[in-house]
Amino acid sequence: MEAITLPIYNTEGKEIDTVKLDATIFDGTVNTAAVYQAITAHRANQRGGLAATKTRGEVSGGGRKPWRQKGTGRARVGSIRSPLWRHGGVIFGPHPRDFSRALPKKLKALALKSALCAKIKENNFMVLDDLKIDKPKTKEAAKIFSSLKLDPKKSILLLLDKIDDNLKLALRNLSFLNVNQAQNTNTYEILAHQKIIITKSALRELEQRLK
Repeated sequence: MEAITLPIYNTEGKEIDTVKLDATIFDGTVNTAAVYQAITAHRANQRGGLAATKTRGEVSGGGRKPWRQKGTGRARVGSIRSPLWRHGGVIFGPHPRDFSRALPKKLKALALKSALCAKIKENNFMVLDDLKIDKPKTKEAAKIFSSLKLDPKKSILLLLDKIDDNLKLALRNLSFLNVNQAQNTNTYEILAHQKIIITKSALRELEQRLK
């Protein structure tokens, strides 16, 4: 397949160059089955699995038989902590468990490739030449995204090769923006945002990771 070429923008919103994407990674195919598995596993791994109830053996009290077995005219009862009684144990209640799922590395990589290809097909993938801010001022960062003509109503994911302190402080107050390193991103994060912006160096890092 022919390599996809994307424009490279500077922080002033001007197109200054183009970049050819690695055709072995960005081949345009979207494997929905792999994406589904990756997202399901990611969401399962976020679950704490800490819900817990006590059985009749775990509820405090109820050691003595409330009344004798026969002769009272009442139903036989062995413990006041019977699940049929108020303050009794719980039948078939939840107990702490591990919901996490492990996925093969190749399947994870395929899902991430598919998510990135989907964003490119939607024209929601932008490459920046570089992003540096001298002062940790949110106003300066907002000016850059305004120059790129991005809609602040859309959720944006910015992928960088490294995040310095000035940049971190300047970007953290932009409500529409989330920032991550390209080497740490995942399928769920890519699809959870409407627009992906990546620097040229971060793109090379991402390609190396997916090879």
